Amino acid sequence: MSTARPHVVKFSTMPAEHYAIVGGKCASLGIMSQAGLPVPPGFAVTIAAYEAARAAATDYGELTDMLAAVEIGDTKGLRKAGKQARKMVRRWEIPEDVQESIRVAYAALEERCGMKDVPVAVRSSATAEDTPDASFAGEHDTFLWVRGADEVLEKVRACWVSLFTDRAIAYRTEMGYDHPQVEMAVAVQKMVHPRAAGVAFTLDPTSGDRSSICIDGAWGFGEGVVSGDVTPDNYLVDKVMWHITRRTISPKAHAYLLDGDHIERVELDQEKATAPCLSDGEIVRIAKLARAAEKHYGRPQDIEWAVDLDLPEGDNIVLLQARPETVWSNKANTVGAPKNLMSSIVDTLVNPLYSRKG
Repeated sequence: MSTARPHVVKFSTMPAEHYAIVGGKCASLGIMSQAGLPVPPGFAVTIAAYEAARAAATDYGELTDMLAAVEIGDTKGLRKAGKQARKMVRRWEIPEDVQESIRVAYAALEERCGMKDVPVAVRSSATAEDTPDASFAGEHDTFLWVRGADEVLEKVRACWVSLFTDRAIAYRTEMGYDHPQVEMAVAVQKMVHPRAAGVAFTLDPTSGDRSSICIDGAWGFGEGVVSGDVTPDNYLVDKVMWHITRRTISPKAHAYLLDGDHIERVELDQEKATAPCLSDGEIVRIAKLARAAEKHYGRPQDIEWAVDLDLPEGDNIVLLQARPETVWSNKANTVGAPKNLMSSIVDTLVNPLYSRKG
């Protein structure tokens, strides 16, 4: 294994030169971890591992030819190609040296967490998925509450397989990405046990206003919020005074909760469904962490967060992911343009310098 292109890199020690081989999600986790933001520990399985398995496969040329022939709008052809591609990748063998690297990294995570078979999230991290000009969010698979090295290895391969879902193939085709150039790294990260979870945007996604942070949250795991299956509570927080300027408490009829080692979709009683999932103090702490991430990256962010039941109050909010916000941040920053001295001061406080260039 080349030291320049390792199969595994820990988030906490990931050097900048490895960002290109770990995909957007893993690079973000490494950057946040080293910036002192509260990120659960873990490691990246790099694209070097994916490439090693791909190089050992005898049918990859057939797979790429088949995908190159897929045309936009050919739904039947897309389904056929996707099904065959996934079947091929499921048969790929994970090389022995790659397996050993993953087993050693997982054992180190067990030791750090003081837990045998420490539960982890295994999350796809494709090389193009979190770039500023495109968002592959939701295109690839995430597996939660995975225990044991053998299961981790199985889910790493499953993440590789998800590079070839019908939806992912169609998106790459539509966006003009060459299929072989998009490769798959995988994030393996200690699982949180969330009381509540969700997303935060460091601008108002309804207007593009960068003076506020918008937070969506619901009970339990955040997958329901990200997928749109749960209608979340919504909060808007002012970036300067940290006042909660808007709050909408939604009827959260169900939640994704932990049952043993499984995540179950659970119906909530009326009292729980209509109760806010966050306290005012938690809302402000999430907003401040989101703002810290935005300052570190120098551009608006789309952040996944959780309130971890295993951590003490005050230290129980963790960031699971940060990616560039891709809708408003690619537009000219004309929303709420300064009209007087006070608005100019506020604009200077809340907007990164880059957003006013030109």
